[in-house]
Amino acid sequence: MSFGGAWRRRLTGRRVLVALLAAVLLAGFGAVSAAGSQPAAVRQEDRFLDLPETPGSSATVRIDTSFFTTGTAPRPAILVAHGFGGSKEGERDRARQLARAGYAVLTWSARGFGHSGGRIGLDSPDREIQDVKHLVDWLAQRPEVQLDGPGDPRVGITGASYGGGAALLGAAYDPRIDAVASQITWWNLADALFPQAVQGGGATDGVFKKLWAGIFFTTGSAGGLGGGPGNGPDGTGAGRGGEPAGPVGCGRFLDELCAMYNRVATAGRADADAVALLDRSSPSSVGDRIKVPTLVVQGQQDSLFPLDQGDRIARAVAASGAPVSVDWFAGGHDGGTEGSARVDDRVTAWFDHYLRGRATDTGPAFRLTRTGGLDSTGFQAVLRGADADRYPGLDGTGRRTVELAGREQSIANPPGGAPPNISTLPGIGALSQLASAGAGLSLDFPGQYAGFDSAPLDSALHLTGAPTVQLHVQADRPDAVLFAKLYDLGPDGKQSLPEQLAAPLRVTGADAPGGRTVTVALPAVDHTFQAGHRLRLVLASTDLAYSSPTEPATYRVAVAGPVAVPTVAELRTEAAPLPARTWLLPLVAATVTALLLTVPLRRRSARRRAAAARDPALAEVPLRITGLSKRYRGAVDRYAVRDLGFTVEQGQVLGLLGPNGAGKTTTLRMLMGLISPDEGEIRIFGHQVRPGAPVLSRVGAFVEGAGFLPHLTGRANLELYWRATGRPAEDAHLAEALAIADLGEALERAVRTYSQGMRQRLAIAQAMLGLPDLLILDEPTNGLDPPQIREMREVMIRYAAAGRTVIVSSHLLAEVEQSCTHLVVMDRGRLVTAGPVGEIVGAGEQLLVAVAAEYGAEERAAVADKLAALSGVAAADPVDGGLLVRLDGLPASRLTAELVRLGVPVEGIGPHRRLEDAFLSLIGGSA
Repeated sequence: MSFGGAWRRRLTGRRVLVALLAAVLLAGFGAVSAAGSQPAAVRQEDRFLDLPETPGSSATVRIDTSFFTTGTAPRPAILVAHGFGGSKEGERDRARQLARAGYAVLTWSARGFGHSGGRIGLDSPDREIQDVKHLVDWLAQRPEVQLDGPGDPRVGITGASYGGGAALLGAAYDPRIDAVASQITWWNLADALFPQAVQGGGATDGVFKKLWAGIFFTTGSAGGLGGGPGNGPDGTGAGRGGEPAGPVGCGRFLDELCAMYNRVATAGRADADAVALLDRSSPSSVGDRIKVPTLVVQGQQDSLFPLDQGDRIARAVAASGAPVSVDWFAGGHDGGTEGSARVDDRVTAWFDHYLRGRATDTGPAFRLTRTGGLDSTGFQAVLRGADADRYPGLDGTGRRTVELAGREQSIANPPGGAPPNISTLPGIGALSQLASAGAGLSLDFPGQYAGFDSAPLDSALHLTGAPTVQLHVQADRPDAVLFAKLYDLGPDGKQSLPEQLAAPLRVTGADAPGGRTVTVALPAVDHTFQAGHRLRLVLASTDLAYSSPTEPATYRVAVAGPVAVPTVAELRTEAAPLPARTWLLPLVAATVTALLLTVPLRRRSARRRAAAARDPALAEVPLRITGLSKRYRGAVDRYAVRDLGFTVEQGQVLGLLGPNGAGKTTTLRMLMGLISPDEGEIRIFGHQVRPGAPVLSRVGAFVEGAGFLPHLTGRANLELYWRATGRPAEDAHLAEALAIADLGEALERAVRTYSQGMRQRLAIAQAMLGLPDLLILDEPTNGLDPPQIREMREVMIRYAAAGRTVIVSSHLLAEVEQSCTHLVVMDRGRLVTAGPVGEIVGAGEQLLVAVAAEYGAEERAAVADKLAALSGVAAADPVDGGLLVRLDGLPASRLTAELVRLGVPVEGIGPHRRLEDAFLSLIGGSA
């Protein structure tokens, strides 16, 4: 809710309550409670199954399984496979959900994981996928499972990543499987680990995805898998099920996979044998056999199995004539913002339709999630979906070409491929912390990249799919390895890399006379380039996530045509459900107006007389609080706020901090005249604050989120709000407030189209109408992403720069440290400290570098000495788990490059939370 001083002259807390009660009575609403039925009890049956080691083999492997049902009547079954490095235990909750939905559910730990025996074959058809067939056989013998025929159960299969591969391969090799829901998985494992962005290229020409491959193989090689080779329960090298240990470093992997990884990791590229081995573990090798309804869920934040892998799955299933739907969700192996609940519901609906024959809505043929949207009332941030009646593929249904400018440029591949440029750290996300240090997520070193920019866009461009561009490449070596990235370049010069994805390409024959011209497919994303922004194509010679040639090389690169951007005009944005408050708010407003019109004039006059006391000596002081106390209702000696006092001067941005229960909200409510103190006083510009005090017209506030009419434009909402205050239009200073909020052309659009950051800024613009001398913001960054938080910070700083005062209450200590000039820290209702930020937290820019656990104390000390000797580094000290570096001019990005050069195994890097440390110290860690 956002409101200013004029509303507070007309409304007290009691009248708001009366108005709301009246509105509810007029609307005929009542509270209805119904006793819900208890969820069905789920029975879990755990057992080991002895399955053949390979088809026809007399040797067996023990597979650990769990079977879930809620009854004995026959019902369809679902196999739930786990991800790589997991086990059946990680799927227990999901299995119980599906069991309560009316299915017989079987989970299992794949070979080499959990308590199962055997060794990892990466979903090998004659090992893990044969296990799937035997599990289907077992289901066919269970009386709880519905049969389509003798030995043929009605069964679906689902899984994510490693489990998704098992689901697709299982359906290909066993025609008894009736439906599939695969999530964030691969179509061709060779192409995924050796991608090649040049159209028509193959895995043998691809670029080795060394970090992800390393994560894969070190996870499977680690003894932490539980009872694996070298970590047997008796302390010997025996593994589970009596399996002998493989070669040193191979852990639970089959020897042939271990040998393959050792070869390609050493060479930095694939050979034909490696590709053939990975192909056997790929659904692409048997894609024409997948002829059952398939739901393909692929993550947009996924540098391991990006959207192109899901695209190939969908196209192959569609070619077989089976139903297929595609869902791009806001998550993946690199993290993301979307939880699994919606995806789980869609998977359940998919099985309800294709296994149980229900007329269930399985969702659109194509759906994607766009982050940063809001519900139709704007009360909360949501993930907004967009859908279409058919899957458009990565080429979209339309194309828009964008010309790029720039001459041919020369770049270098440094010796050893180091230091490497950075797009992201796969699966770790450590570099996301660098954004708060000012370095951003991506880093391109001068001399190692070429950039080509478009002109500013004259209208927004919504990219959905994989853009393409022609490049001309010439090198002084036979192969040129490049990494293509399409940045969004803002008018302020700040650039962002959508989903942090890069497209690797190996251009063979680049040393031929005249070089080579190739067509490159850039990463598939869904991203909007706003009007006024530019597209920037960057071609880098190295990338931290991939292998680059170790020999130094020089490349000459140029664009040979425009960027072709795929678009999907048919996408429809999903409308959020319309809550009752959408129509209730106008009713409340009408009731409030009626109540206000009936208020006796003598009561208004009494309030004005009561608030007349004024201290001329404080006329220029925005806020002084003295001896302020407020008891809990009905309590004699229990205080929400006790003996609080502090002063706020003009031009300050004051941060009000404290743990939950510190009394911050109670203080703000007293400050705004919503409740009265039991003791003490609050003076704003010398006037004592009481409910309805005229001086509150000099206060603007933004509390508990924004409430706007979604169908009106931002400007119309602000004009109607100001009109309701009854003050002259010229006193609104609308233009000044809007200039500070910096909404631009969005002001003329319907509020329902706003992002969360735009809506928050509109709410602050509303609080700033009339340019109040004191602006109070309660948690203004709630629900915002990092760029939106930065924009909100700049709004506050700009507002205070004109001599006005801002008080902000926030739990984001890093933001408070960057935006506030002064602090007030409260704990248990009392003042702990107050003063300038620098005095409380100290000066200097410190970064905390987290390193791998095996990086010992002596190594950390040695690196700290080397860093401390660098120009621009004030100090570097080893600490538990890493290094604490205080910068004195050296950019954070250069520190990252130096750490890479020194071979430090960095797991995370970000600003040392100096305010957080000071805050916890002040309140004794009670937060």
